[in-house]
Amino acid sequence: MAHPVIVADECIACGVCVDACPQGVIELGDVATVSDEDSCIACGVCMEQCPAGAITEIAE
Repeated sequence: MAHPVIVADECIACGVCVDACPQGVIELGDVATVSDEDSCIACGVCMEQCPAGAITEIAE
């Protein structure tokens, strides 16, 4: 099960990762969170698009 690792202390809650995710597995509240790890395809688009660098890896 792959999913992005989002560092809450670095997340600026801008929503870029939510919009970029082709599977729609990231939700935005006070910070971005992964809502459906099983549907993540580990493409890395969210990590590439995050302006704060808060998505540090795609964990397996």
